Amino acid sequence: MTLTLIPAIDLKDGQVVRLREGAFDRKTVYSHDPVAIARQFAARGAQMLHIVDLDGARAGAAGNREAVQAILETVDLPVQLGGGIRSIEAIAGWLNAGIARVIVSTMAVDAPEAAAEAAQRFPGRVWIGIDARDGEVKVAGWERGSGIRAHDLARLAANWGMGGIVYTDISRDGTGSGINVQAVVAMAEAVPLPVIASGGLRDLADLAALKKAAGECHGQIAGVIAGRSLYDGRLDLEAALALLSDAAEREEARP
Repeated sequence: MTLTLIPAIDLKDGQVVRLREGAFDRKTVYSHDPVAIARQFAARGAQMLHIVDLDGARAGAAGNREAVQAILETVDLPVQLGGGIRSIEAIAGWLNAGIARVIVSTMAVDAPEAAAEAAQRFPGRVWIGIDARDGEVKVAGWERGSGIRAHDLARLAANWGMGGIVYTDISRDGTGSGINVQAVVAMAEAVPLPVIASGGLRDLADLAALKKAAGECHGQIAGVIAGRSLYDGRLDLEAALALLSDAAEREEARP
């Protein structure tokens, strides 16, 4: 399976920010113009965007709708969106608005029957976000523990028919300390769903290590989300895409 690099645009109060380990009081503002950032990523070759409504994740309702809608209207790229999406109506609304893929997290814990129904109603377009610290799933903007182990929730998601998993190691998120490759592989091998890794991607060497692990993994590591490393310049988007493209071409060339 080809590994896709997905740039992240995290929105708070209409601004592009990054939080450190999900802490709202440890944010760095990178831009006041989310549309300009989305355009830059598109122009540089991104194949998809990962948008998180941080205000929505905390409040349980859309907090950056105008910014998300403006990106959808401006950039011709598929967008996956998470943050505060906690009902079937909200999922349907975003999919109808042009979002390619919706990510649900808190909903999966607090309203599992509705999450399962959504997965069946919109096949392949509802993914689960599993955000974990020390193996425990955190919800409500990562501010509440669930008491559920990450792999247990992943197995439930597979039973519900979720399209895939966006797996975040909270302790690495926004730190640039490196992807927890071992944890990503373990998640991918635990369930028959594609997994997108998130949290801590540092540089090209880190990406190469994940690519290698994806090639050897018995599960499906489908992608990786890049945030702070892109904004801080430690990861060059064009170089990263070239690295993954070369790997994909070699894979296709195999007899």
